[in-house]
Amino acid sequence: MAQEFPQPIDSVLTPRFGAIATFMRLPHMTDPAKLDIALVGVPWDGGTTNRPGARHGPRQIRDMSAMMRRVHPTSMVAPFEIARIADLGDSPVNPIDVMDSLVRIEKCFAAIHAAGCMPLAAGGDHLITLPIFRAIARNRPIGMIHVDAHCDTNDTYFGGYKYTHGTPFRRAVEEGLLDPKRVVQIGIRASMYAKDDNDFSHSSGMRVIEMQEVEKIGIDAVIAEARRVAGDGPTYISFDVDGLDPVFAPGTGTPETGGLTTREALTLLRGLRGLNLVGGDVVEVSPPFDASGNTALVGASMMFEIMCLMAECVAKRR
Repeated sequence: MAQEFPQPIDSVLTPRFGAIATFMRLPHMTDPAKLDIALVGVPWDGGTTNRPGARHGPRQIRDMSAMMRRVHPTSMVAPFEIARIADLGDSPVNPIDVMDSLVRIEKCFAAIHAAGCMPLAAGGDHLITLPIFRAIARNRPIGMIHVDAHCDTNDTYFGGYKYTHGTPFRRAVEEGLLDPKRVVQIGIRASMYAKDDNDFSHSSGMRVIEMQEVEKIGIDAVIAEARRVAGDGPTYISFDVDGLDPVFAPGTGTPETGGLTTREALTLLRGLRGLNLVGGDVVEVSPPFDASGNTALVGASMMFEIMCLMAECVAKRR
């Protein structure tokens, strides 16, 4: 019988390089009804438009997540003591069919949501967030705190194709899954194909905090603005590692210079304590572009930060 609160393997007793790799060295479980938070891999990059490889992200994030320990260093939150958390394995995907993959991913996360469990996903490219939204936000639109170099609200690519990693949040708004007035996009800075590339984000009501504004007002002000926009409604955190400067996360599909530092990103996430979270993801870790594993370590670290926030939400709701 599984423990009521699953615990990670203790690295003092079993070295980090030993045992089967799971997220945070937690047990691998299959029933989301026994959990409060499910850590789920989505090994799929069929929405990638240039450099593939994020399909390998969940596996390397699992490996590097062995570096995570039991207690958060600043909040002193011990997530595994206040929430039932485990590795639920990977979502089914179809590497040769985008539309079928969207259906498979949605079905996986719908089962998690129906069991009363919050998902924290490791991608995979950013299109995976759309089927997750279809699973958890079908009954009411949610807000989002989105860290990224790109708005991901383009309309089409390649002559009218609507489903890529550059389009998920436009589709989510169109489908009534995402409330654009409760969306804040942080770190946007990429060059564009056309002057109107980001117009949908602005015209729909999203709060876009470009990187030059982050630099001008500082992280504390960004946190305050993110909290204002999200309010007290259900909120999702989506963290694309290309929101970071590629000095810190070179292993990603669309690197953009001049991004956040890892220290700024940690401060930002730590400033979101107390929000009404319903899920989260860390996406676009692409191991083939970073043999060192450092980008996957960054991904695992951001997952741990989001997981601690979610665990506090679970404890508060009990």
